[in-house]
Amino acid sequence: MFVDKVKIFVRAGDGGNGAIAFHREKYVAAGGPDGGDGGNGGSVILRADDNLSTLMDFRYKRKYQAPSGEDGQGKRCKGRKGEDLVIRVPRGTVVRDAQTNEIMHDVSGSEDYVLCRGGRGGWGNQHFATPTRQVPRFAKAGTPGDEHEVVLELKLLADVGLVGFPNVGKSTLLSVTSNAHPKIANYHFTTLYPNLGVIYVEEGVSFVMADIPGIIEGAAEGAGLGHDFLRHIDRCRLLIHIVDVSGSEDRDPVEDFQKINEELRQYSMELASRPMLVAANKIDLLPPESDNLQRLRDYVTQQGYEFFEISAATTEGTRQLMRAVAGKLAQLPPVTVYEPDYVKPLAEAGDAAQLQIERHEDLWIVSGPWILKLLNDINFEDYESRMYFDRQLRKSGLFERLEEQGIQDGDTVSIYDYEFDYTK
Repeated sequence: MFVDKVKIFVRAGDGGNGAIAFHREKYVAAGGPDGGDGGNGGSVILRADDNLSTLMDFRYKRKYQAPSGEDGQGKRCKGRKGEDLVIRVPRGTVVRDAQTNEIMHDVSGSEDYVLCRGGRGGWGNQHFATPTRQVPRFAKAGTPGDEHEVVLELKLLADVGLVGFPNVGKSTLLSVTSNAHPKIANYHFTTLYPNLGVIYVEEGVSFVMADIPGIIEGAAEGAGLGHDFLRHIDRCRLLIHIVDVSGSEDRDPVEDFQKINEELRQYSMELASRPMLVAANKIDLLPPESDNLQRLRDYVTQQGYEFFEISAATTEGTRQLMRAVAGKLAQLPPVTVYEPDYVKPLAEAGDAAQLQIERHEDLWIVSGPWILKLLNDINFEDYESRMYFDRQLRKSGLFERLEEQGIQDGDTVSIYDYEFDYTK
């Protein structure tokens, strides 16, 4: 089964908790705190795999979670980091945010993409020892890992896309010009999923061609199979429009050409303006009295397209067509790689009453889900970002709550991995 669009939920591992421990050894009095830090949670990573050609594996498993980091231990032992979860996807998979449908990443290169980052491990009590606080009996909890619901959408990485009505000879052309072996039969919708083939023209000249399942009238509105697979020609630099001129389907070739182009326009105006070559196929079956070939040639050339006569079944004209395709591709830009347009929304202040505040002498530990999200969005090296952080804390009422509980000038406020000196 060919699956090219799925929705999955992914969650990175949580960070392990810091340990509360004290050094105990014979002949060593008051060894002091030695609680280790928790390990970082595992991240969720997407990796392109050229051995995959479908998203079928995701049809049966929709939730993915990386392991959490282990808690810290005594003797300053740090907890083990959670293993990263590597999810392999076909090259050409586009990752979209499930809510906004914005592109987060295009898995077309060789670099791994961190989809969800693991939580940070909490500090052990060894970090909180000071000359005035020699026996800290507290540690920090690990932070939760990121989570996201995304849509994976496969868009084939092909240079050339074959388009046309069902049973016009697209699969046959691919089979006789490449190493691909698509299913071929004399009935409609023989091809139920896109097929890729590599065309070798000559030494150092090759390209990838995709056979897209037959498009019919109304495909852009969901009729037939074309609507499901039109996305796979989004990246194609060049289209080859295959038209049956033999009349074997009792259709007019000029009308076929017009209808397919209209479906492309309805799906995407940008796609409809893509460079296109037109191939009149099945000329070996053309009746002598038929004027289909000449009428199609006249119409196509008037529209400004290059026209070729071929018989995919006998390979007549196919070599010349592939050479023309290679020449055309040499003048076109490379295959499209989609740029991300997803912008993570900035976290905003919540209610200070939702935060947990722990006091340990002159140290105040503040934690809570919304302040963690806010903290992750702040660049403390940037002045404007720091001012935004300060405004959101004041907006939440955190400062008023701290002052009600007795915080003094010079006390330390610890928010996850950051510490601040409090000034009124």
